[in-house]
Amino acid sequence: MQLKSVFGFPLCVSRMKVFTSIYRCAKLSKHTNLDSSSMIPSVKLGCIRTLSTSSETREVEEYLDRLKNFEKVGVPDNAGTETDDGFDMGRMKRLMDCLGNPQSKFKTVHVAGTKGKGSTAAFLSNILRAEGPHIRTIRERISVGTQNEPVAADLLYSLFLRIRKSLDQAVAHESGCLSHFEVLTAIAFALFADQNVDIAVVEAGLGGARDATNIITSSELAAAVITTIGKEHLAALGGSLESIALAKSGIIKQGRPVILGGPFLPHIEQIIRDKALSMFSPVVSACDSGNRSVINGFGIINGEQRQSCDLLLHIQKDIPLCIELCDVNLSLLGQHQLQNAVTATCAALCLHDQGWRISERSIRSGLESMQMLGRSQFLKKEEIDALGLSGSMALLDGAHTQESAKALANTISTVCQNSRLVLVVAMASDKDHSGFAKELLMAINSLLKGHTGFKESYSLTVFLIAGLHFEAVFLTEVDIAGDKSRSTSASFLKDIWIKTCRELGIEFIFEDLKNLKLDASVHYVGNSNKMILAAECSLPNCLKASNKILKARTGDQSGVIVVTGSLHIVSSVLASIHG
Repeated sequence: MQLKSVFGFPLCVSRMKVFTSIYRCAKLSKHTNLDSSSMIPSVKLGCIRTLSTSSETREVEEYLDRLKNFEKVGVPDNAGTETDDGFDMGRMKRLMDCLGNPQSKFKTVHVAGTKGKGSTAAFLSNILRAEGPHIRTIRERISVGTQNEPVAADLLYSLFLRIRKSLDQAVAHESGCLSHFEVLTAIAFALFADQNVDIAVVEAGLGGARDATNIITSSELAAAVITTIGKEHLAALGGSLESIALAKSGIIKQGRPVILGGPFLPHIEQIIRDKALSMFSPVVSACDSGNRSVINGFGIINGEQRQSCDLLLHIQKDIPLCIELCDVNLSLLGQHQLQNAVTATCAALCLHDQGWRISERSIRSGLESMQMLGRSQFLKKEEIDALGLSGSMALLDGAHTQESAKALANTISTVCQNSRLVLVVAMASDKDHSGFAKELLMAINSLLKGHTGFKESYSLTVFLIAGLHFEAVFLTEVDIAGDKSRSTSASFLKDIWIKTCRELGIEFIFEDLKNLKLDASVHYVGNSNKMILAAECSLPNCLKASNKILKARTGDQSGVIVVTGSLHIVSSVLASIHG
């Protein structure tokens, strides 16, 4: 079905009262207001500890902090699987019963997947005129209105007071087993019902089948979206890609459409399709043979990096869908973000097929106006100056898996041509540190092998990807969810990166940051042909050292500081900018 912009109304019903969205991971979006006539709250279920700004907010936060937070302590093995070790969904059902099952009062698009679900959910909610996520205060997780401002503290506090007795009873009944995420999810659903929302875009926290958000029934589900299947949270989701696919396919409901992002390994996609078939659910694939999506090029628009893309979708299977969007300017960069945009567009088309009034114009506007912190995000000049990094560029990306490291490397290779770079990396303890390091280095390695004169042993400084030069890697550490228990030490990361460099035959200089003495040793730093590898627990010190190394080695050229490994390190950088 071809969407026609003559609709003129990019939303679902003639008098759209409220639209809502949920996100799990910490992120801060700045969405353009498209229609001041709509009330639009959005909730983000975040994973990064907040900096509260009011006593009412602090009371809500303190209540949640008394509950078990798996973001801090780590997720138990098999917790997301349909086994006796899996999270008890009965606990969540009883909690929602105590609150009068608010999740039954609106429709939901449920989004799961290893990577891309946050961006896909944000693209879709922006198409539907939602607003976006949080970094500094818990109130940013709940926005009401059209200006992308955090929900008023008194509104959040009022809701909390009204349901606190029910929450207390539920926590007591479950003998303290209710988690931070379960209760925050319940508060979000209660807010949505209280505000009479029409639809919610809900991002699963872990897996799908045993996730707290999977309280949604088939009658409440508008569509299920599964973006990708990868090895993150491997132990918690059964230990294999196959078990992860089964867990995430748990969000599929009887007779409700399923949108697949992908690309998937053939046998993994078949697992999801088999589940859909058993539930009599139609399947729409963003990788359908009738689809063509391409990046035309990169450029600066209104001072921001953008990629111009064509999205040409012609799907015939299960649900016929069709739209052609040319020269869409996305602020989220990289082929993986284009794929997320295509997936969100497929979901929007499915909603249109169900009768939601979504125009071609709203899809384009939603895609183009969507921004997310920590997703291939270039800082503005004033933000760079606030960090004391004048003269350099800074790129923030929350990549933290082997797959996202590869996507980051590909994005850097196309966007940062003819630039010298320094990496600043911090990671959580339960991530694949070796795979992350190896993917970044091997992605570069594989490109180098295509160059004349490539040698198996080489200096990282002469890594040339479309003109890129890596000068240094600084390994640091940050708190995870406001706690050090899941933070990986800089020294541990150092050992991983040294081992990976040696395996790949990459020459490097390892130094403790304090031994570099950058102010007194610019000649040494500037004239070495080898990559500097340094470990330092202080993130601010790493950023300052990165800037000095780039200035020493690039002269008048602009270098790029790439901050990555976790959304938590992104949050730390942004928090230092915004106070």
